Amino acid sequence: MKKMIVTTTIYEPSKALIKFCDMDEWTVIVVGDKKTPHKSYKHLNCIYFHPDQQKDKYPKLSDAIGWNNIQRRNLGFVEAYHLGADLIATVDDDNIPYDNWGDEIYVGQEIEIDYYHSENGFFDPLSITKRNDLWHRGYPLQLVHNKNDVIFKGKTKRKVLVQADLWDGDPDIDATCRLTMKPIVKYDEIIKPFCSEQISPFNSQNTILHRDVIPYYMVLPFVGRMDDIWGGYILQKKFINCVIYNKSTVYQERNIQDLVTNLENEVFGYRNTINFINDEFQLPAKTQKAFDEYMKCFH
Repeated sequence: MKKMIVTTTIYEPSKALIKFCDMDEWTVIVVGDKKTPHKSYKHLNCIYFHPDQQKDKYPKLSDAIGWNNIQRRNLGFVEAYHLGADLIATVDDDNIPYDNWGDEIYVGQEIEIDYYHSENGFFDPLSITKRNDLWHRGYPLQLVHNKNDVIFKGKTKRKVLVQADLWDGDPDIDATCRLTMKPIVKYDEIIKPFCSEQISPFNSQNTILHRDVIPYYMVLPFVGRMDDIWGGYILQKKFINCVIYNKSTVYQERNIQDLVTNLENEVFGYRNTINFINDEFQLPAKTQKAFDEYMKCFH
């Protein structure tokens, strides 16, 4: 089984990236951007996908996405797919993998698993943790007040196509949550995978995907900080009941970010996420064009 890790960065090789690149059974693709210090990746044990190579191989997709954004990662997904990857992990350069990262991968298997039902119709994976005062980025803000009304439904069988592992340290929550709480977490009580039969958010910072879903999963441009989250919602409509969550396998030492700017970039999602999930809101035209070009890359 061919296993690849995809990330993008504008920084020097981080502690996390160096550790990922040292993993024996995985090949890392680092997707460069205009600001990336290209020479710093020349001797790293990875495939460095230079911006010039990206534009040469996938010109229409490259133009549709634009430069200087995290959505350049999509070109790494396409490249990993065409290099024959069976499993593609998407990670961020500030998520330091634990030594057991990659030891428990269920993608491609059918497993028996605990599953939960949310009374409000949308499942927040953080709702069953001891830090259920937090909520996953991209969860509909209008439903946060009763998101923890969750029922354990017992066991179910699930064919796993997406495995979203959690993250210790600075968690993936939205700016509203981070500005008011500024949490540092450790999800050590989560020791086995779980799921829901309802749509739920997952991100692109520590997630493993089966190659079959890659043509339908895009980190969407021009939708602010809903990019990977809305991409996950689209995937879940195509592949119903394919996602599981598992214990933390990374520690996030979050890159410095302006939280107020993050908040501004999330307002679009606050206004539209519920309607988007319910098929009552269409993607912006530029986003749809980029998604169309992305899907063409797999034909």
